Amino acid sequence: MNDVLKIGPYEFKSRLLLGTGKFSSLDIQNQAVQASEADVLTFAIRRLPIDNPETPNFLETLDLKKFTLLPNTAGAYTVEEAVRIAKLAKASGLCDMIKVEVIGDPKTLLPDPIGTLEATKILVDLGFIVLPYTSDDPILARKLQEAGAAAVMPGASPIGSGQGIANPNQLRFIIEEAKVPVIVDAGIGGPADAALAMELGADGVLLNTAVAGAQDPVLMAEAFKLAVMAGRKGFMAGRIPKKRYASASSPNEGMIE
Repeated sequence: MNDVLKIGPYEFKSRLLLGTGKFSSLDIQNQAVQASEADVLTFAIRRLPIDNPETPNFLETLDLKKFTLLPNTAGAYTVEEAVRIAKLAKASGLCDMIKVEVIGDPKTLLPDPIGTLEATKILVDLGFIVLPYTSDDPILARKLQEAGAAAVMPGASPIGSGQGIANPNQLRFIIEEAKVPVIVDAGIGGPADAALAMELGADGVLLNTAVAGAQDPVLMAEAFKLAVMAGRKGFMAGRIPKKRYASASSPNEGMIE
């Protein structure tokens, strides 16, 4: 079965996208990346020492031919900041994809819906492959698609909270209407959260803190890899409907009396 994740012109075998921040060391980060078998790695372009090549960074520890890089505009609170950071990423030659983040509130780190939509429109017009981080608002997800987003990335719950999927029905609405991949992003706490997202029909899951903050990040990265795979297979297989009452697994019909 050739089940691949397609985003713009790209195709990926893995449906787990991994963030690269918050790891205790570059070595642990590298091991976790390898254990996850992720094809796409995301990172904050503002945290890379682009202007100081002597400072070590994670890009130097990886065989970049094996991965597609997804820079993000983390730290941007305005449309202008997000666009400027995206242009910096493209000028660095890292990738033509960009994860747009325009934060609306420093406490909750929830995205600014108006700013996110405006930044998406601008960057699409500039030729970027845009993946906007958004709230779990189905109407906003639709408008982002209409603006040309190559995928939409609704948060399961606040960034880094580990709360898991707060509003599964909202995600269902987005997934049912989506004409581009839906990547559940932010708030994932454990493998069960990732499996549930995939069982709901999400096309992929992006996470960082749940791996980087685990007691054993490398083992947790492997666990998430398997959870995403299991959730995807479960969705494609088609689960049984929930029933109010019991239903015998061995029917009475045809039994010897």
